[in-house]
Amino acid sequence: MLQTALQFSHTLLQEVVQQGDQVIDATIGNGYDTRFLAELVGETGHVYGYDVQEQARQATIDRLGDLIDRTTLHLSGHQTIDATIPVDLPIQAAIFNLGYLPKSNKQIITLPETTQIAMEAILERLTAGGRMVIVIYYGHDGGEKEKHQVLHYCKTLPQEQFSVLSYQFINQRGNPPILICVEKK
Repeated sequence: MLQTALQFSHTLLQEVVQQGDQVIDATIGNGYDTRFLAELVGETGHVYGYDVQEQARQATIDRLGDLIDRTTLHLSGHQTIDATIPVDLPIQAAIFNLGYLPKSNKQIITLPETTQIAMEAILERLTAGGRMVIVIYYGHDGGEKEKHQVLHYCKTLPQEQFSVLSYQFINQRGNPPILICVEKK
């Protein structure tokens, strides 16, 4: 059976993340991806997480439980990666879930400009064979603009340096999420 975008995002990450790796959850939300990544990196790895909402940070802290020591959670947008992670720190993987925090204020959304800043910062740090996974939810005000920005940016990445995959169910009602995976060569 075909995997959902969420399931496939975890498959793509699980294939490349090992114990001891440094990874980024660029939109921690309710902490599901953060916990998943913390389990993958083990005791010797580290997850750097970002969100602008205290509600998201607290939900992630609660979900992490005893894995909290494997993480650094920033109460700031992912555009602050350059200011919070050294440029020479090798990042093996990163994930974004773009849109808004489920069951929260739908006016607080990820933005195309800050998302592009974060993607550029991650790709600068991404190791060869590393992956950046972006799940684009776009059925809200502002979502279409961000979707177009992300797709345009990823399509223009040089194929000599990156492979870019797009994954979406094209016969689903509504606005099915689009998964983009960028792998560094």
